Amino acid sequence: MGVRSLARIVLALASTVAACQGGASDPTTQPQDVELPGVDTHEFTPRERHEFSTYVTQFPAPCASVAVPIAQCVIEKRACAACLPAAQTIAKAVREGMARDQVEGLYKERFDARTAKTIAVDGSPARGPETAPVTVVEFADFECPFCQRIAPELDALWAKRQTAVRFVYKFMPLSMHPHGEAAARAAIAAQAQGKFWEMHDKLFTNGEHLEDPDILKYAAAIGLDVDRFRADLQSPTTKARLDADRKLADTLQVKGTPTIFINGREYDSKIDIDEWVDGEIAASASTAR
Repeated sequence: MGVRSLARIVLALASTVAACQGGASDPTTQPQDVELPGVDTHEFTPRERHEFSTYVTQFPAPCASVAVPIAQCVIEKRACAACLPAAQTIAKAVREGMARDQVEGLYKERFDARTAKTIAVDGSPARGPETAPVTVVEFADFECPFCQRIAPELDALWAKRQTAVRFVYKFMPLSMHPHGEAAARAAIAAQAQGKFWEMHDKLFTNGEHLEDPDILKYAAAIGLDVDRFRADLQSPTTKARLDADRKLADTLQVKGTPTIFINGREYDSKIDIDEWVDGEIAASASTAR
């Protein structure tokens, strides 16, 4: 079947679905399902195949400049590199048995441009080029066990994509963690001497040992001027950084740690983070071309 024939099927399916909303379906006019190049649906049940086809013919292409459904965008190879990742994400959601509202919510979080938020990163510890096509922002607490668990994964994600990803850390010590603020202050004080990431690694690796003597030991181990470090722990600059990040977290309605934003969109753990980041990199490359 040629591209034009497939496109006609896609449009017919979209029209049929739109016309049937709010009314009873006619079993004699059930739309045809679609198969998209690059999306593996060969193990789908008939129900899953139909659900997938419905979603990709109803949901719009992620690029505002491409005013067609996702399926048509993929079939016709329109100039929107995010279409194929969107279809693949929907296929995975269907495979995992998500309900329609879950699939739609997941799609909007990942691909709807309106869900992206502007996040100020000035003054925050960061690694990677400022011109990187992908910016990952993490709100975290050094005493949070979940932050400790994901830290090596985020380190590995950035290490593999150092030229394409800028990683930014935001301080969000939680009141439930008695040593969280002290650890955050230690990281800010280390940043003042150009060694935030060294302290970041020490704190996450030793997350169960964050008493004051422990923190001073880490400062000496990474080569900080300990007297200056002690002073910076309680400095107005350190307090201002903590206050700014907490205010930003409130503005963004961050509820807990870790909370991660990828190019302004809040990361949902139902999507593989490496796939998400690589999709953003590919979309940027396509746009540049």
